[in-house]
Amino acid sequence: MKFAVLDFETTGSQTTDRIIQVGLVIIVDDTITDRYTSLVNPGISIPSSIISLTGIDDDMVSDAPELETVMAHMVPLLQDCVLVGHQIAFDLAFLQRALDEHGYFSFDGKVLDTIEALRVLFPSLSSFQLSLVCQAFGIEHERPHQADSDAEVTALIWIRCLMRFQQLSLLTLQRLSMVFDEVTTDFGWFVREMITFKEMFPGEDVQTGQNYRQFSLAVKDWGEEDPPREDKDVLAMPDDFASFYAQLKLALKERFKDYEDREAQETMLAEVETAFEQERHLMIEAGTGTGKSLGYLIPALYYGLKHDKKMLVSTHTINLQEQIRERDIPLLMDLFPIGFRAAVFKGRSHYLCLRKFEHKMGQQDFEYGKEDRLTAGQMLVWLSETEHGDDEELHFSGKGSQFWHTVASDTDSCLNRACPWFKKCFYHRARNNASTADLVITNHSMLFTDTKAESRLLPSYKHLVIDEAHHFEEVASKHLGIEVAYGAFVGALWWLYKDSRTGQLPTLSLRLSKADNDKGLAWSKAIDTLLPGLLHLKEEWDELTDLLYQLVASRSDPTQSESGQLVYRLKSENKPGQWDKLLVLEENMYLKSSEILKKLDRLLSEVKDQQEVLDVAGLVTDISGSVKELYRQRDNLHFFMALADPNYVYWLEAGSNKSKSLQLISVPLDVSPMLQEHFFEAKASVIMTSATLSVGKSFDYTCEQLGLDTTAPDTKVKTVQLQSPFNYRQQALVAIPRDFPSIRGNSGEKHFLAELAQSLAEVAVETMGRMLVLFTSNRMLKLTHAALKEKLSPFGIGVLGQGVDSSNRSKLTRLFQNNSASVLLGTSSFWEGVDIPGDALTCLAIVRLPFQPPNHPLVEAKMENLKKLNLNPFMKLSVPQAVIRFKQGFGRLVRTTKDKGIVIIYDTRVIDTSYGKYFLYSLPGPKIEHMPTTQLVGRIKQWMGESEI
Repeated sequence: MKFAVLDFETTGSQTTDRIIQVGLVIIVDDTITDRYTSLVNPGISIPSSIISLTGIDDDMVSDAPELETVMAHMVPLLQDCVLVGHQIAFDLAFLQRALDEHGYFSFDGKVLDTIEALRVLFPSLSSFQLSLVCQAFGIEHERPHQADSDAEVTALIWIRCLMRFQQLSLLTLQRLSMVFDEVTTDFGWFVREMITFKEMFPGEDVQTGQNYRQFSLAVKDWGEEDPPREDKDVLAMPDDFASFYAQLKLALKERFKDYEDREAQETMLAEVETAFEQERHLMIEAGTGTGKSLGYLIPALYYGLKHDKKMLVSTHTINLQEQIRERDIPLLMDLFPIGFRAAVFKGRSHYLCLRKFEHKMGQQDFEYGKEDRLTAGQMLVWLSETEHGDDEELHFSGKGSQFWHTVASDTDSCLNRACPWFKKCFYHRARNNASTADLVITNHSMLFTDTKAESRLLPSYKHLVIDEAHHFEEVASKHLGIEVAYGAFVGALWWLYKDSRTGQLPTLSLRLSKADNDKGLAWSKAIDTLLPGLLHLKEEWDELTDLLYQLVASRSDPTQSESGQLVYRLKSENKPGQWDKLLVLEENMYLKSSEILKKLDRLLSEVKDQQEVLDVAGLVTDISGSVKELYRQRDNLHFFMALADPNYVYWLEAGSNKSKSLQLISVPLDVSPMLQEHFFEAKASVIMTSATLSVGKSFDYTCEQLGLDTTAPDTKVKTVQLQSPFNYRQQALVAIPRDFPSIRGNSGEKHFLAELAQSLAEVAVETMGRMLVLFTSNRMLKLTHAALKEKLSPFGIGVLGQGVDSSNRSKLTRLFQNNSASVLLGTSSFWEGVDIPGDALTCLAIVRLPFQPPNHPLVEAKMENLKKLNLNPFMKLSVPQAVIRFKQGFGRLVRTTKDKGIVIIYDTRVIDTSYGKYFLYSLPGPKIEHMPTTQLVGRIKQWMGESEI
């Protein structure tokens, strides 16, 4: 088969724009056989933005051939070819216009887009941007945005796609062919061609997994694993941890030639193991570079294996969970003298339900047409690769996340052992793996989901390590709270019934109406009588949320919240005037939904007796799950509207212009009693670790939040603060411009932002970008972004803003690292969890101390509570919270022993106020200086020019 891989550079994307460069690469089968490239004189001036993007200017094309000459060369090469391109629709539109303008017939051959192929064939690929695809595939992309270079790498990418197509099993290709119609889509036609090719060479269809129910899977039945070790292996382990670790250290030194002892890590190893042995709790602060993960994994595994105890590790983020699974566990499996099992266990919705997916494929249930078909194709290929069935392995585009929601595993619709997929089920596989593992890695959300489920989800355990422990109390509040979102309530209704063609109830009604008995017809009619009630319920919910949105919009100022959200707290003793009207509306919804749900319960109970005969077992189970979800939504709404529990804080939250973004949130004011009951009193040993647990060298704040008393004579809790392995005095300079303006006064903020943009621009020119600026306000970030971009543009320094250029943190970080001459402006999520080691980051600027808005409902309620106890809420709550976040922000700068840089604090409260010392005293020993703003750039130049560390 012959392919023509095409790329154009143009003066823009409008129909009046012109081609300025052509790149064409011809592939026969899987080999490049010809190339054609040429600049093109467009006859018009090239815009500056295109010159900046492509490097092609008017002088370069002034002597180039005109398009007519170029087309004369191209047309013969395109003969009998399949046209291929990266975002081919753009190039195809220009090609067709060029052919038409110069008297040629339109191109009427097959057209394939590498983006569609990549999305299906490489399900985990995280970006389809051409340069990033090249990076992922190890293809050198010399001159991005020049047509010859882009066409060349696109051709190499297409060859990779052809190779991947050939590696797929015949069954997977046949399944893909059912998803992509060969008559209406060129991609479907190509899949059919690949099937024909595969059928011609049946011996090359190599099976690595197994076929089951006409799906190609990478896994066998779960529960067939061999034991990882024999009992005698454990008996051969040294009786004391010090001897065991000495042996392990020898293995580490053999494995890593540059291995060096880390005093802080060795202290952590000993402290964690002692806490397990003595059945005590340990709070241990371990900064960047300590080797924290191994610091708790090694003693946890040793203790668990030696004493036959299940060890649990919980992280706040899925990222850290994956890092432990992908990096730390394989290393320890290599180094440990005996075998062990480790398992990652996530929340149920992270796993694919194979029964639901099979049903969706069988019904060709693609609500979003082409988008859903691409996601389905992506998942069919992924099924032939995945061992875990975990959505974190997939990169979803467009409506992919909505598609996943329809096929994700859930408790309510699970058939358990009655399911034909039970022994292949990814969720039950993960659960089985967790029950047989020595070490289980989960996350904080899952811990609290398990607590709410009365410990029925996680395997029984008495020893727990909580990493990223500074988030533990916050996650507890969220998960033990009750939330109703507009979309979740509508979703519960729409699962059941959206319109006459969409929803589980119309599908069941149709199936029952076709049954050969009177009961089926009667049940079908009964379902049809319930549908108007569900529609009315949706209308009442819309009315209620519109009124609630009007309430929050009229009583909230979005500029007062960091995220720009509308937020309004509700108090039972001070309800808004129209609340009684809202209660009547909700009460009607409660009664109406209860009536519908009871009728559905009765109907489903009757149908269940005949479900096997009627072949609706799976559908009935799914509807039962949707009914339970609607019950939950009904009860949660009723709880919120009553405002009856004095131990909860209630508030409304919404986007600044959309009632459909409304959320009704209620969370416990104090979760520490629950943490005591379920964790610190129930478990033998809990290890809490993070880089930021102390405030001013004291753990009092974190202990109080978790309900721990370290001063009691019989306390089980020990606190340890480890020294950082970095030489911060040599590696980090904290510079505070002491004369920087404050924000106070009517014109204070305007003056502050003007001075900020000027100072950041001067520093960025000196450091040539390589700067991360942390904000506490989205609005302030956006205002600074515009001013800074204008100031830095003449110097060739780019500005990237969170929520301006992209909201995706990973994408922004990647763009920043790939373009050293840039400044990255970030808010909330950039204060922690961002790792930019090396030269990519030289300067960190902290615009304002990261205090939480005092008017946030939960913060406000906690402050009121502290006042009742005659305590100072600012010093007991606001300052410690801000210090911990400040430490997280500071930690973005120095990530390795070779990093060196500057932290600029533009908030002079850090030196002008009595509480400022808590921020500076909490830092790990950097050099701290304050100076006039005019001396800042000179000091930075001097610092970075000093002898390398």
